[in-house]
Amino acid sequence: MAQRKRQLVSNELSEAALQLLALKGFDAVTIDEIAAAAGVSKRTFFRYFASKEDVVVQFLADLGTGMRTTLASRPPEERPSVALRHAVWVSMAACADHSDRALRVVQLILRTPALRGRFLERQDQWREDLAGELARRLGLDPDTALYPRLAAGMVLTAFDTVLQRWSGSDGAEDPAELTDRAFATIAPALDAVG
Repeated sequence: MAQRKRQLVSNELSEAALQLLALKGFDAVTIDEIAAAAGVSKRTFFRYFASKEDVVVQFLADLGTGMRTTLASRPPEERPSVALRHAVWVSMAACADHSDRALRVVQLILRTPALRGRFLERQDQWREDLAGELARRLGLDPDTALYPRLAAGMVLTAFDTVLQRWSGSDGAEDPAELTDRAFATIAPALDAVG
């Protein structure tokens, strides 16, 4: 029950922040305004988020965890490009399922330097997680093998490119089709495990 209440407050703060930011722009909105719009105190805000950037980036934060979890659940004999495409598609599908809200968040993140920086910090952790899972899947030493980190970097570059194209088209381009095209480009390198 406590976890559910915590999630509800977190969601309220995120929604309040997104509405205010869409209306006024990132720099014009204060933490006090976000807290007031969500009906909580500034102190409560800081129990859930470290900064204004975090409240926005939180929407996409779980995508990296989802990628690693999906990769870990794929059949071990599956080609790396196929397993990794599925991992990315799960995250893209999460965006597509909340299309209007996700599109607003992605556009805000990509167009606001402070948010873009925070999002790239998150992706650094995702890269480590994906590389570790790839090394485990392939029986490679994560500290010495080049492949896991290089492959994870390619995958996150593809993910970022798809997000940018989807965002730039105002949601007109299909994320599934963009993901398939991106992976068609990088699949030969991903499958050249060495």
